[in-house]
Amino acid sequence: QVQLVESGGGLVQAGGSLRVSCVASARTSGYAMGWFRQAPGKEREFVAAISWSGGSTYYATYYATFVKGRFTISRDNAKNTVYLQMNSLKPEDTAVYYCAAGANNMSTMRGKGENYDYWGQGTQVTVSS
Repeated sequence: QVQLVESGGGLVQAGGSLRVSCVASARTSGYAMGWFRQAPGKEREFVAAISWSGGSTYYATYYATFVKGRFTISRDNAKNTVYLQMNSLKPEDTAVYYCAAGANNMSTMRGKGENYDYWGQGTQVTVSS
């Protein structure tokens, strides 16, 4: 069982930056890690994912089209932590951001929610105009 706890959310002005973090209660080795978000009245949507490296220094990453070039996902396996650096934030980025851990395969990397076994409680990100 892996418990995930997000932090780092808050209120930021449009154009600003924020980094959210997700700490796991156990080692996340072997898991792909993803970030999703859900805005009020909308369905949950995939934001970004990062693969397990298998001990190498190479990680595959995958992003939703609407965040490419603005958001960066990374992970620190020694700290069991995954990060989402968000730059050039827009009011439409306002949502609760969730991290999740799932099987290390392409379907997971492309954001298939059913592939993710563990979910955090979320952290609120609000972008003011």
